[in-house]
Amino acid sequence: KIFRAFPPIKDRHLQWLLRVEDAMKSSWAETGILEFIQLAKFDLHLFDPQMLLSAVFFWNRETRAFEFPCGFVCPTLLDIAAITGLPPVGDRFYPDAFEEEISIKELSITWDKKTYLAFINAHVGQPGTIVSISKHIAFLMYWLSACVFCTPSLQVPKYYYILAQALHLKKKICLSKLLLASLYTCLDEASESLFRESGPRNLSGPLLLLQLWLQAIFEKKISFTSTFTPTCELEGAG
Repeated sequence: KIFRAFPPIKDRHLQWLLRVEDAMKSSWAETGILEFIQLAKFDLHLFDPQMLLSAVFFWNRETRAFEFPCGFVCPTLLDIAAITGLPPVGDRFYPDAFEEEISIKELSITWDKKTYLAFINAHVGQPGTIVSISKHIAFLMYWLSACVFCTPSLQVPKYYYILAQALHLKKKICLSKLLLASLYTCLDEASESLFRESGPRNLSGPLLLLQLWLQAIFEKKISFTSTFTPTCELEGAG
């Protein structure tokens, strides 16, 4: 398997998302992540391997740009904003500089169940019950791991706690910058893997954004069909 992305729509995944959204929709809108979270409702894990690997072949790790015959091209912060709906401005996020305003020890987050499905089952809660601080932060950690940065381990690591807490507290974090940096990093890794004897495999990171970006940039050249119907206007989705 070449690509690893966030899980396809499963009953438990979607059930948890909709349950938390019902309670936190206004909070997400205020934080600026509501539109981006909508992507997690749709089956966007289907990749076009030929298109992506062909594009990665042209990625230059020194210039951080694609060296296409038409010239140098690279995803920008405004591209990320157009694709995700995330604001392109906000506070820089330094994990060490952010205080743990909500003590991790006070929350009832189950840390021994880290795989996505196990983490969902441990924190989804019962329908009709209140979405507590613990449940909301747990959901944000899962979302950051599975749907935003697409961790290669397919698990929910503790190091997303500080960022999830900041989003819960409605801090104006510039998540789009973190996402762009993550995309550049995974492109570097994917480019390097092309020249290994074993070839590329288990490529992780937000490569979904690369696919949507390529669709938007080369819209007239690429035919793309998808059952995805966004609730808002989304660059590169059609």
